[in-house]
Amino acid sequence: MASTLPPPAPARKRARLTRRTLRSDRWWLGPLLTVLGLSGFLLYGLVRALQQDHYWVSDYHYLTPFYSPCLSASCEPGSAALGTLPWEFPWFLPYAVVSLPLLLLFRFTCYYYRKAYYRSFWQAPTACAVREPHGTYTGESRFPLLGQNLHRYFFYAAVAISVINSYDAVLAFLHGAEGGFGLGVGNLVLLTNVVLLWCYTLSCHSCRHVMGGRLRSFWNRPVRYWMWTQISRLNTRHMLFAWVTLGTLVLTDLYVALVASGTIPDLRIIN
Repeated sequence: MASTLPPPAPARKRARLTRRTLRSDRWWLGPLLTVLGLSGFLLYGLVRALQQDHYWVSDYHYLTPFYSPCLSASCEPGSAALGTLPWEFPWFLPYAVVSLPLLLLFRFTCYYYRKAYYRSFWQAPTACAVREPHGTYTGESRFPLLGQNLHRYFFYAAVAISVINSYDAVLAFLHGAEGGFGLGVGNLVLLTNVVLLWCYTLSCHSCRHVMGGRLRSFWNRPVRYWMWTQISRLNTRHMLFAWVTLGTLVLTDLYVALVASGTIPDLRIIN
């Protein structure tokens, strides 16, 4: 008896464009801005992490997030709220040698950042109807992109580091110029940065999955359902928080550096 099943569909191949692009708009502007933005942040962060200076304002207990937690034995007195290791770091090793790599890996494996640098740095793909420079496409099935699956674990590390940054921000409120509670522009800068970092961290797709990705029903978990709903709302703005927090990290570090170096004073509101 002859088979009545339809013949298998022919294998689809990638579209082949005879020209560089079929588009007439400025499709290259988005990838270009992405390259400039991410490269600028990485360059600034690298310089500041290796500078090992102007990261701590002892009068008001301001610690830049690029140096938190400060782990080297050569950290300025009072800046290492969680204690230090028993030796001094060489010049090429950041004082925040644990937190910085984990945070970079958290962002590097982030679902949004993957799309951003895949399209801009790797041009895979750059944009719709734009010819790719690559002859083959393997996705994330080969090394080193297999490591992208570790994003869910870097999320937990990012939560722990956000707790440390929050602790730093709260501790600064308890170290006014005359002791006790104090409030200055630096406190508001640190607090704003921490709040936005929490928004970026909690809006992560992995966080949303942790809250409800494995559940079949929320009917007997009203608290968890509420948390999942709020995280889902944040998740719609994950791209926005991804870029905003890059800016607030730079501005926060720059403000602390300017105050620590004596370039500008910290305007005090209380004490």
